[in-house]
Amino acid sequence: MLDPYNAFADRDSAAQAGEGALAGVTLGIKANIAVNGLPWSAGCELYRNRIAERDARAVAQLRDAGAVILGTLNMEEAALGAKTDNPWFGPVQNPHRAGYTPGGSSGGSAAAVAAGLCDASLGTDTMGSVRIPAAYCGVYGFKPAHAAISQDGLELAEPSLDTIGPLARSLTMLERVARIISQFGEGSDAAEGAVSIAGLGGVACSPDVLTAFTAARAACTDRGEAALSHPLSRVRFAGFIKTARAMAAHFADADQAKLSPVLKKLLSYGPARSDADWLEDQRILGATAAEASAIVSAHGAIILPTAPQSAFPHSQPAPANQADFTCIANIAGLPAISIPAGRSADGLPIGVQLIGAEGQEAGLFALASRIDTALNAYFPTAS
Repeated sequence: MLDPYNAFADRDSAAQAGEGALAGVTLGIKANIAVNGLPWSAGCELYRNRIAERDARAVAQLRDAGAVILGTLNMEEAALGAKTDNPWFGPVQNPHRAGYTPGGSSGGSAAAVAAGLCDASLGTDTMGSVRIPAAYCGVYGFKPAHAAISQDGLELAEPSLDTIGPLARSLTMLERVARIISQFGEGSDAAEGAVSIAGLGGVACSPDVLTAFTAARAACTDRGEAALSHPLSRVRFAGFIKTARAMAAHFADADQAKLSPVLKKLLSYGPARSDADWLEDQRILGATAAEASAIVSAHGAIILPTAPQSAFPHSQPAPANQADFTCIANIAGLPAISIPAGRSADGLPIGVQLIGAEGQEAGLFALASRIDTALNAYFPTAS
């Protein structure tokens, strides 16, 4: 199959279907997740020639369910970045508009699904890396609760934040895959309604995003707003520092010539953080995790935009606030879904997300379905 979007990194020429709940369903797998016999590059020149000797647990579960594993998908180098403009494997194009980012770091995972190159895909989400590409490419993305899915076979960025999650062109397919690879609670507390975060946590959004978000809130029982103690930009920055510190330690002894200048710059922020500032970062992350967990326990779900903007050209710098909304779910280890919610003035997809409690996945999907039906916002690519 032609791939004008550079979504796939490597393909399995012997891929075939098995028997089971996903018999015949085609999937692509982000290149930082091990697929037996294929390069396990994690988007890095450093690992270009590393061949996975076995499947990651999530991939094995998909195979056991009859899915066809087509190959691995392009991504940001080492899963740290926001555009999937990979310096070693090339940029991934948004199927809705050439020259535009599909989001990061799971850009290939979202682009392949949006373009119809596979029925579903796996990405990884450190602070929004499944849900932001899902929003930018106009598809559905799910980040399971951190404890609900094995990270076995994942080239980790930050172990406490990283979560494997699926993307698909419908909630039905998204749930089918999620139930195979993750513990899926049947609780229904989130099914009725959701709260938002007061003042959207201080995050500035485009007018188009605010319009779509308002429509999504109107489509469910609006339970008002709940406050967090810290601006979301500060929370996201603390999460970034935590990730940069972990990855800088991981790559400390690597061949630095095989790390791009962009990646090395991002990694440098972690070690440069003072001890006092790092302690404050940890305090903020702990407080936010506790508050978010308390909010979903009390109210069922949190509703927020997925990203403050729609996709932008690869030629532009990535907005710093892209993960301000999505970071909450990773920091608190909570499940979250992104669904299409509308279009920008120039026709690009916009997403909205729901964050729920662990064990309440069925209710979270039910609420997402209610909003999805009311908005009817999914639209395929022109191709």
